[in-house]
Amino acid sequence: MTLSPFDLVVTPQGLRFMNRLYPCTVGRGGVVPAAQKREGDGASPEGIHRIVGMFYRPDRIARPAPWAEPIGLTDLWSDASGDEDYNQLVKAPYGPSHEKLRRGDPMYDLILVTDWNWPLAMPGRGSAIFVHQWRGPCAPTAGCIGLSRPDLHRIAARIEPGTRLIIGPRHVQ
Repeated sequence: MTLSPFDLVVTPQGLRFMNRLYPCTVGRGGVVPAAQKREGDGASPEGIHRIVGMFYRPDRIARPAPWAEPIGLTDLWSDASGDEDYNQLVKAPYGPSHEKLRRGDPMYDLILVTDWNWPLAMPGRGSAIFVHQWRGPCAPTAGCIGLSRPDLHRIAARIEPGTRLIIGPRHVQ
């Protein structure tokens, strides 16, 4: 595999992008082979993923890129493994298990959505693998990739839909 400077490459040293290394966090379950990824395991799935969406809080930040979509008051993300809308953007009211995208804290003020287990989600394989703001430099995520707020904004302004997110040692040269 040939890497491009425009790939987001997660390594044990951090996230490489445009010839810079940014500190990042991964899931509390570490990085696991994609075949082992399960809903709720807290792991980040190894592999080559694509950025397929960008959401932002218009009441908190300016649009980070022309293709970014605002997070609405009723926007949720389904993590209900058995539901037909599993690993999809859904709207409240929504009874099955989900995450609120409009959080009280700033963690989801800007979200890069990956194509992990999307658009045709396999039940139980994991949902909502995002790139978002971290809680801190040593605080793991629930499986997503976390970056500092300034680094996330810097990267988001420079990527396009389809940008590759490459996670794991077998995929990194």
